[in-house]
Amino acid sequence: MMGARKRNRAEKLKEERKKQYFAVLSSCPVAPRKMRLVADQVRGKEVNKALDILRFNPKAASSYLEKLLLSAISNWQNKNEGVRIEDSNLIVSQVQVNAGRTLKRIRPEAMGRAHLIRKRSNHVKIWLKNLNEEVEKPETSAPEKAADTNKKGDTSTNKTNKQE
Repeated sequence: MMGARKRNRAEKLKEERKKQYFAVLSSCPVAPRKMRLVADQVRGKEVNKALDILRFNPKAASSYLEKLLLSAISNWQNKNEGVRIEDSNLIVSQVQVNAGRTLKRIRPEAMGRAHLIRKRSNHVKIWLKNLNEEVEKPETSAPEKAADTNKKGDTSTNKTNKQE
């Protein structure tokens, strides 16, 4: 059984998740360090510009990130049916690259030695943000408003003290 607070929190998180547009890529066979180099190039860019950057980037990681960005755009379109992507001002707000599973392989070397080869993978999550959507500002409570008015009064008294 779920308590009332827990249920309300779960419903609130579910509503917030409906407003987020993202895509996830798991176990991508590229080293996280190499993927971050490509991810840094598109972070904060407009979606069409980011696609162009990825399409003409020679790095292998860019093809994986391009597919992921197209998937995120598709997710945005599914949540916003009837809205044209050209009219919206979509940007890549966040790109998160985390280390995934590391496959360990042994490479034989001279004189009976063996070296460990680490084949790294990563998990990538990309978020899109619509700049046209207005962000609702929470209303300030009464004590905060009173504090704001006191601050305004304090600055005026300080100015008179400085003039004397």
